[in-house]
Amino acid sequence: MLQRSRFCFFCIWRDWLDRRDPRGLLGILTALAVGIAGYTLVFGAWLPDPSGTRLPPTAHIGPVSVALVLAGLAFGAGMAISGSCISAHLYRLGEGSSTSPFALIGAVGGFILGFLSWNDLYLSTIAGSPVLWLPRQLGYGGSLLASLAILAGLAWLLLRTGRMPPASPAVTQDPFVDVFIRRWPAWIGGLFVGLIGVAAYLRLSPLGVTAEIGSRSRQLAVGLDWLPLRLEGLDSFRGCATVIRDALLTPNGLFIAGIVTAAFAAALGAGEFKPKRPTGGQVLRGLTGGVLLGWGTVIGLGCTVGTLLSGISAGAVSGWVFAAALLAGTTVTLRLGRRLGWLA
Repeated sequence: MLQRSRFCFFCIWRDWLDRRDPRGLLGILTALAVGIAGYTLVFGAWLPDPSGTRLPPTAHIGPVSVALVLAGLAFGAGMAISGSCISAHLYRLGEGSSTSPFALIGAVGGFILGFLSWNDLYLSTIAGSPVLWLPRQLGYGGSLLASLAILAGLAWLLLRTGRMPPASPAVTQDPFVDVFIRRWPAWIGGLFVGLIGVAAYLRLSPLGVTAEIGSRSRQLAVGLDWLPLRLEGLDSFRGCATVIRDALLTPNGLFIAGIVTAAFAAALGAGEFKPKRPTGGQVLRGLTGGVLLGWGTVIGLGCTVGTLLSGISAGAVSGWVFAAALLAGTTVTLRLGRRLGWLA
């Protein structure tokens, strides 16, 4: 679904900046609307009274701090430099991208740098920061209405100020072509991503694509004796957990492998698997952007899927703050990079 609908946060935001094309952003808003409604139903069954001190189990609800803003800015800059977020790099890996392998390698280094800087940031800003959950302040009904109202307002603004491109040709009479060859509309991708997010939370845990990469990065750094003996409070937070695991295969690891494999199958069937020899610039941008993506993921306790998509769906204010900082970081980096001739 990511590959067929081009559900890439950076590509979608770049389409808006360059052409005022609102379709991709409307797809993200669709995913969020479905996720918010679905999560609210699940929360109501699991935690009938949201006004207490408890939070829904495993939901991505994190502290709102200066560190979270820095994480979003760094992650956004990493997206602009490397050309994608981490989830999109995974599906682009299946497409044969020349940059994505190096971005993911760089992300490992970024994770390790994030672990090295965690204790200082935790003690100075994160430890005393509030964990803001909208249902606790507004109740489930109020949180649902407020969140959907924000999404509706954003959708109205996009439709009002955006420039919708000419309509694509009507669907063919061949369902195989419509499903496996042609691109899916962004709102279809958003609809299914939202449904998958709700189903994943109900069945196992919130959607997130960085837990396995972070865990293996931490395992590597510990094995090389690079990290302090204790990472203060990191394992107590909700989000894309980076605890060290002894198991060879984990649910999140299989999920990531499934994204790459399924994206390869989808790209191959559509004739979009086009591997090329990487240039020096692609290698450098991939590694540099990947480091920023990895660092931002550790400090922000997740990425565009975990902190942003799953967090906003859960009613976490941290998801909205991360999203705003991410878009700011992407915009500034992309415009500055283009002015200097470093980015296309």
